[in-house]
Amino acid sequence: MTASSTFGLSAEARNLHWLLSNLVEEVPGVHSVTVVSSDGLMLLSSDPGLTAARAAGRAEGARGPRGSSADLATIVSGIGSLTVGAAKLMDGGGVKQTMVAMDEGSVFVMSISDGSLLGVHATPDCDMSVIAYHMALFVGRAGHVLTPELRSELRTSMESAQ
Repeated sequence: MTASSTFGLSAEARNLHWLLSNLVEEVPGVHSVTVVSSDGLMLLSSDPGLTAARAAGRAEGARGPRGSSADLATIVSGIGSLTVGAAKLMDGGGVKQTMVAMDEGSVFVMSISDGSLLGVHATPDCDMSVIAYHMALFVGRAGHVLTPELRSELRTSMESAQ
């Protein structure tokens, strides 16, 4: 996340961008991170310009599902919907966290207080407990500030970045 990508944003939005970037940069094994609204729209991404770069044919070395933050957001939204439906069918209460382990990577999805979701794509050999801990820290710091106004600001900034 560059300073130019946060120019003109509120202090709360800049803080969320910083928290997201910090999660990717500081936690070993994390490829990419996204925050998706309760209606499935990407609000934050660790690589918002990557989708445009891929469209222009410059995705060499890109990390994440197919190199696109939009792909991760779609996956996170789908996993979130599936697990909420499963929890309802099983009378399991609210879904707090979901983890999918694959041969070549892992995907973690954690609920944020307003119905938004935090998604992380990581390496297959990542330390799952460390990633879950840092995701919980992000959720704890971000959950109370994701107001409807801030979600709208973030959505607008993501649209202009792509």
